[in-house]
Amino acid sequence: MPNRFANCTIAIVDDDPDILQSIEMSFRHEGAQTYTATDGLSGLHLVRESKPDLLILDMMLPRSSGLLVLEKLQEESIVLPIIMVTANQGKRHREFALGVGARAYLLKPISLVRLLDTAAELLMQRSE
Repeated sequence: MPNRFANCTIAIVDDDPDILQSIEMSFRHEGAQTYTATDGLSGLHLVRESKPDLLILDMMLPRSSGLLVLEKLQEESIVLPIIMVTANQGKRHREFALGVGARAYLLKPISLVRLLDTAAELLMQRSE
């Protein structure tokens, strides 16, 4: 489904350059405009400035974890679909992330097909 993200802006925050690049390329290939950051504070600033349609957020980040970014977005009443991506399989972390605003919680290594499908589903729900 090429261009299923046409007219969508996606913010991607991950400190692993290979993961960041592969996610960004996948979304761009499907028509999205992307913004990227490599740490939590920059990611928070990116969301405030770019007002994306969707945020893909790594949990373990330098300069503010993904969980702290979620809390800050919630405090500031910034509402958008957020997909938390992490290698952390802990149930408490998953529950906490979903409790403070993440709409999906995907484990690394991430299937890019699953990530794209999850993003499309969340954006579809948002527009209904």
